[in-house]
Amino acid sequence: MNNSIAVVILTYNEELHIERCIRSAKVVSNEIIVVDSFSTDNTCAIAEKLGAKVYRHEFENHAKQFNWAIDNCNIESQWIWRLDADEYIEEPLAAKALQTLENIPDSVNGIYVNRKIIFMGRPLLHGGWYPAPQIKIVRKGFGASENKWMDEHLVIFSGETISIDGDQTDENLNSLNWWSHKHVNYASREAVNMLMMEYGLDTSEGEVKPLFWGTDAERKRWLKQKYIKTPLFVRPFINFFIRYILKGGFLDGKEGFVWHILQGFWYRMLVDCKILELKKRFNFDVCRIKDFLRENYLK
Repeated sequence: MNNSIAVVILTYNEELHIERCIRSAKVVSNEIIVVDSFSTDNTCAIAEKLGAKVYRHEFENHAKQFNWAIDNCNIESQWIWRLDADEYIEEPLAAKALQTLENIPDSVNGIYVNRKIIFMGRPLLHGGWYPAPQIKIVRKGFGASENKWMDEHLVIFSGETISIDGDQTDENLNSLNWWSHKHVNYASREAVNMLMMEYGLDTSEGEVKPLFWGTDAERKRWLKQKYIKTPLFVRPFINFFIRYILKGGFLDGKEGFVWHILQGFWYRMLVDCKILELKKRFNFDVCRIKDFLRENYLK
């Protein structure tokens, strides 16, 4: 049982992606768990038809939903693989993961894999977006999601990590209209996340440590702390310049340009607008802002 894997998938109205996702997961697992946020489409029916165990739970944020899944879904396997509904496990990664788990040391409790994004049909291989290794596989009982409203990562409580050179691919097939609406909602949660970091309200032992010379996630968390200290409305310009120019995002063609304008600039500008809106609501009174965040988001 040392190499058994449960794949946990969080869903809400994902009928466009869920079959692709589950079929890729079946290559590595016989235990597919879908935690659905009361979808109104055929997501659950498709998942059940494909043999997944479907649970329904009210959504608050991705971190809490995933942690609810590992605590309440009676997972039988020894390893847990987090897979978003619009992601899929590429076959070379699946093969390497199964081979790795056959003889994995007991000291290893977390596994990094590459995250690849395909946007408008094109892989984004520049601008710092690839390979972007993240912990996606954790030993049951030794890992969970850090408790953040956005930009959450899986962390392990103890032990070592290893890396597998293979791709877990994020390829959302919805329209740009859908993508934009999703990021408007994401911007609200990211604004809360950044304010929590700015005011030191989200520090806990179960979080990714900010280290410039650490893992990819640790380095990004260190850079994010520096980003937060940069003035509002200046930092989206800096972010776009670094990713699109200095890190070569322009090499990903027209699709890369659209991605960096929307995700690297527009989305970041919207987050700053929402931060300003909240600060103005409380007349820039730090104590009142902190009280609001504690009351509404520290539960």
